[in-house]
Amino acid sequence: MRNSIEIALYWTIALFVIICLSLIIFTIVANWKMFKKAGKPGWASIIPVYNTIILFEIIGYKWYYIFLYFLGMIPFVGYIALTIFTISLNIKLAKSFGLGAGFGIGLWLVNPIFVAIIAFNKNINYVAPSVNGDIDFNDLF
Repeated sequence: MRNSIEIALYWTIALFVIICLSLIIFTIVANWKMFKKAGKPGWASIIPVYNTIILFEIIGYKWYYIFLYFLGMIPFVGYIALTIFTISLNIKLAKSFGLGAGFGIGLWLVNPIFVAIIAFNKNINYVAPSVNGDIDFNDLF
C-alpha cells in the first residue's frame, strides 16, 4: 500500500515540475520575442534587473525609475504606490505596442498570456515609447 502511494507522489511531483518548467520556458520565449519586436536584444529579457531597465526603455522611462520598486519595502502605503505604478507601467507598455488600457490591465493581471499575445500576434507591432522619459502624473494611465 505504501509503495503505490509513494509512486503516485513521485509522479505528481514530476508532473508539477514539468508543468512549471514548461511555463518558465514559454514565458522566456514570449518575453524574448516581445523584446525583439521592440528592437531590443532578445537575450536581455532573461537577465534579471537588466530586463526591467530594457523594458523601461521600450516604454520610454529613464533607467533609474527601477528604484521605484523599492516602494514595496514601505508597509501599506508603499504597496499601494507600487501597485499603481505597476498598473500604469503595464498600460504604458500596451500603448507602446499600439494597444489600449484594457490590454494593459490584462498585462498586469495575466502577464505571461498577454505578453505572448504581443509576441506571437503578427498584427501587433511596436509603435514607439509611450512615455517621454519622465512620469507624468497628469497622464498616469
